[in-house]
Amino acid sequence: MKTFLVLEDGTIYQGESFGASGVTKGEVVFNTGMTGYQEILTDPSYAGQIVVMTYPLIGNYGVNGDDSQSDSPKVRGFVVKKIEHRPVNFRSSMTLEDYLKAHGVIGISGIDTRSLVKKIRSSGTMKGLITTEEGNLSGYIEELSSEEKVDLLQYVSVKKPYRIEGRGKRMAVIDLGVKKNILKCLSRFDLDMVIFPYNATASQVMEARPDGLFLSNGPGDPKNAIDAIKLVAQLKGRLPILGICLGHQVISLALGADTYKLKYGHRGSNHPVKDLRSGKVYITSQNHGYAVDAKSVGSDIEVTHVNLNDNTVEGIRHKYLPVFSVQYHPEASPGPTDSMYLFKEFIDYLT
Repeated sequence: MKTFLVLEDGTIYQGESFGASGVTKGEVVFNTGMTGYQEILTDPSYAGQIVVMTYPLIGNYGVNGDDSQSDSPKVRGFVVKKIEHRPVNFRSSMTLEDYLKAHGVIGISGIDTRSLVKKIRSSGTMKGLITTEEGNLSGYIEELSSEEKVDLLQYVSVKKPYRIEGRGKRMAVIDLGVKKNILKCLSRFDLDMVIFPYNATASQVMEARPDGLFLSNGPGDPKNAIDAIKLVAQLKGRLPILGICLGHQVISLALGADTYKLKYGHRGSNHPVKDLRSGKVYITSQNHGYAVDAKSVGSDIEVTHVNLNDNTVEGIRHKYLPVFSVQYHPEASPGPTDSMYLFKEFIDYLT
């Protein structure tokens, strides 16, 4: 079926449909990972976005029952150069196309993804639309320019608190769109976890008598996470606090720093990050469109990690309080596990 990707600048790409049919809108971003498309599709941080894969062949190992990072795909749409309809892998339980169709996600294949990514890199991320309906495509462009912003956290966060029992220290987890592998990594330390919604209050969290506070990854502009920013501001100094990705940005804002939108973000599994404390360089998995402004970091905050591609802030630590965070994903899924040591560092704060 003939399908179109329409960008807000008026560019139109024609390809073939796979997955569901219809119309979908979102922010068009790209990911440079060669593998891990199932994890990418189900990562809540991609909510509201149409994801373009730079690797040309996607779907070759199918979809399985273990690698999803949430209960369903969270992307608005999926763009690939070539879709493989006959996957070969012993873990595969269904094709990527059948998976997307079952969950109502529209995909488009057969377009020049190199040209599309070059456009995003030069012009920045932009709103886009995938449609299987041939009609007035110029009308869609006008529709994109008037699209309203949506609070994405309400769609990816848990609705009410729940518990993952453990025999160790108790951790309060603020679910801003938490990936399953983050919870698995924390569970390895036998933590007794209570997972809270994105808008939990300080009194609700403290009623659980936690030994520490963790803020997860998630989608959207960190400045929209008003409740989480307020929570960190109220609980800093009362609990050890760790944040990953959006959680890192929320902590930074609560400590008085500022954030800004990157031109096209960091999304992939091979981003080099330097730990300024040890001098070691780690290859990291990343997925974010915003960063902490290094010039806005206060004197009581230490920048601990930097991105070696563009020198953006990748980690901070409070000099006097047990509070630290990283912009990248130490839990991987997909990607390297070089930075798993950060979870152990945080657990040491709790003992």
